[in-house]
Amino acid sequence: MGAGQTEIPQDVSRRRVFYIPGYDPIHPRRYRELYRKEGAAQAQVSGYQIDLSPKQTGGLYGWHVVSAMDGQAVTADIEVLVWSDIVRNSMSTSILATYAQLVRTAWEYIATGALRRLMLLRKGPVIAALYPIGMLLLQLTLALVLGWAGFVVINRLAAAFSEWLGVGLESAATVAGLVVWAVTTWALLRWFKKKDGKIFAYYLMHDYAYSARYHGANPPELEARMADFGEIIAKALTDDVDEVLVVGHSSGAHLAVSILADLIRAGRVPANGPKLAFLSLGQVVPMVSFLRGAHRLRADLRYLSAQDALTWVDVTAPGDGCAFALCDPVAVSGVAPADKRWPLVFSAQFTRSLSPERWKALRWKFFRLHFQYLCAFDRPLDYDYFRITAGPLSLATRYADRPPSNSRIDVPVSKYTSIAA
Repeated sequence: MGAGQTEIPQDVSRRRVFYIPGYDPIHPRRYRELYRKEGAAQAQVSGYQIDLSPKQTGGLYGWHVVSAMDGQAVTADIEVLVWSDIVRNSMSTSILATYAQLVRTAWEYIATGALRRLMLLRKGPVIAALYPIGMLLLQLTLALVLGWAGFVVINRLAAAFSEWLGVGLESAATVAGLVVWAVTTWALLRWFKKKDGKIFAYYLMHDYAYSARYHGANPPELEARMADFGEIIAKALTDDVDEVLVVGHSSGAHLAVSILADLIRAGRVPANGPKLAFLSLGQVVPMVSFLRGAHRLRADLRYLSAQDALTWVDVTAPGDGCAFALCDPVAVSGVAPADKRWPLVFSAQFTRSLSPERWKALRWKFFRLHFQYLCAFDRPLDYDYFRITAGPLSLATRYADRPPSNSRIDVPVSKYTSIAA
């Protein structure tokens, strides 16, 4: 509906939004610029108004939004819960350390059977997980082969000179050849790493290795940051706003699950406070919850799925090859309780909510599609990130009558289902 159409009931006029990114080393200004650019594009398509200005709350990185949608005015303060510094620190490894990560991570997923079970869900994110392993091994193979070629050339030249000079140079040639082999191999590996901004092999390897390092448990520095995030959200729940919305994108979704479970367990969600809502987008929860040591995450999934203190909506799309599309993260992890209520799982339907021309342009841009949930759709259906974050309806009201997608996967698949360490 456009701004000039019939007014709709409004249950949100002020909102706090907390965005938890995935494993991303980039400065959070990227998300502000993405919101500004894509929000303006969506507003033009959908006929509403949305304006950004500097943030009005202290502390965190974010921005202030004023919107006019469906005849209603809304303000929202959107803040990024930053853990990109932790991501960058985890990526500060040498080439040799990265190849050691490759061995440990592959062993964790393959030897435990987690990878095989993940393949039963969606092949796309599993292929994405195998990609850095294959690419790094290919780089190593090419470097070794080219280094060996240098070794062969040195020895052939030495043999030719030996015959010409009548002097044996075999030992010296072997040593020189080995040096050339080592230097060539190392130089090529360093070159590949410098080009990783286009290849993403190192980046993705660090991503999966970070989850696998503690077999699915959160590293101590991440647990400490999540506790800080919980304090920030708890404070917002005492503010004079109508809704506190937590958005977890990609691996940020499973962080949000644990943060919100902790808040509710601790009794820090006031019964007469703002509505608490959780929107998980492009989630990759099974990549962690299927690991043998992910006891905390599985316990939090089980707990959060039965709570009436919040509304939890999970949006993915089969067109996103980096997400476990339409996989109910609670059910597939094998921890769904009898009184399970959440999440409501449905598709953003990229192939229908994007025009054929737009879909054709984006179809093979896998990383860009993984961020499409935060972007404009030129043929929007019932998912609109900007209506959800800056519109007059709470998440609960907006999707109160929305059925889950029929094609969702909601059967237990994980081998590991224990919720106690």
